[in-house]
Amino acid sequence: MANVYSVAQVNSYIKNMFLQDFMLNRIWIKGEVSNCKYHTSGHIYFTIKDQTGTIACVMFAGNRNGLSFSLQEGQTVVVEGSVRVYERDGKYQLYAKNITLDGAGLFYQKFEQLKQELEEMGMFSKVYKKPIPRFARTIGVVTASTGAAIRDIVTIARRRNPYVQLVLYPALVQGDGAKETIVQGISYLDRLGVDVIIVGRGGGSIEDLWAFNEECVARAIFACQTPVISAVGHEVDVTISDYVADLRAPTPSAAAELAVFDYRSYQDTLEEKRRMLFQKMAGRIEYNRGKIKQAQMQLHYVGPQNQVLMKRQRLLDLEGQLERRMERKLRFIRHQTELFAERLDGVSPFKRLEKGYAYVTDQDGRAFKGVGQAVKGEFITVKVADGEVRAVIKEVLPYDGKQREEGD
Repeated sequence: MANVYSVAQVNSYIKNMFLQDFMLNRIWIKGEVSNCKYHTSGHIYFTIKDQTGTIACVMFAGNRNGLSFSLQEGQTVVVEGSVRVYERDGKYQLYAKNITLDGAGLFYQKFEQLKQELEEMGMFSKVYKKPIPRFARTIGVVTASTGAAIRDIVTIARRRNPYVQLVLYPALVQGDGAKETIVQGISYLDRLGVDVIIVGRGGGSIEDLWAFNEECVARAIFACQTPVISAVGHEVDVTISDYVADLRAPTPSAAAELAVFDYRSYQDTLEEKRRMLFQKMAGRIEYNRGKIKQAQMQLHYVGPQNQVLMKRQRLLDLEGQLERRMERKLRFIRHQTELFAERLDGVSPFKRLEKGYAYVTDQDGRAFKGVGQAVKGEFITVKVADGEVRAVIKEVLPYDGKQREEGD
């Protein structure tokens, strides 16, 4: 008996077949929108159809950034997504990731394919991005010789820096031959040796801007030794050139702002810095003058002349102290002398002489202290208060003890 499978097994098998199909994993389908419903969850359910059939589609809320307009009945769109089987119902449907209106869809498909290829080759890597020189003197421009782009670039360049030189390579920016002239312009200006190159044009549809999505233009920008600024369309427009270039500008006017150094603004900045510098210099000079005055005062203090004056004053102070001390010492000595004089005066022999005592010396001038020194016939000198008496010893009469006591 033949094998029997469940519905779930068959649906699962078919789902796996869809998953393994490379084309169904990323496909672009063109058709007319019908049965469009915006669910409260944020999902969009709709159907696309043509003359021969229909296919159910769903765009989940998480992919809504891939829809840049309001999806409505009757619109002809190109839907990018993957075809999957919904196992519960056994039906397949298209899970949409990006939706574009017809006309732009094919271009967008080519854009995404080339973008993916070049990105895988590393041409968008930051490693290869060259810095834009700040003080560019010569700027090359690859754009149409007539149009808003070149007028805006010239106007802004003259306003920001009248000394910068612009070198225009007139190129076709849309239609047949556009990509070739853009490539030639990039190569020519690179050989010319300008400081930076602006490649771009004004706004337009994706078809108008398509020359800047060509692979040959991208490779010319990548191979260019001169830094390149891509300035294509308006801010919302993004091209392959923007990814490859060293810097993307949202508009040609913005590219001129980025490439041309603002000389006048820099002059104002320099003037302000000069003024601040002079203010700081004046403050520093005033500060140093104060320091010099302080140093002069210190130098004057420790200088020889001031030191001599200080030493002289010190000597005068010491001299005064010495005089005062000497005066005190002399007063003390004078007082002591007076005391000693009074004491000496009290024991002076002349005072005794005035009281009736006499001072006797022998003929040799020695003090006559007792009868033991007396020799008859010798001379003695008797000194009294008002003179001297010379006498001759005639008799010596010593006292005995009793007589001595009575004499006392």
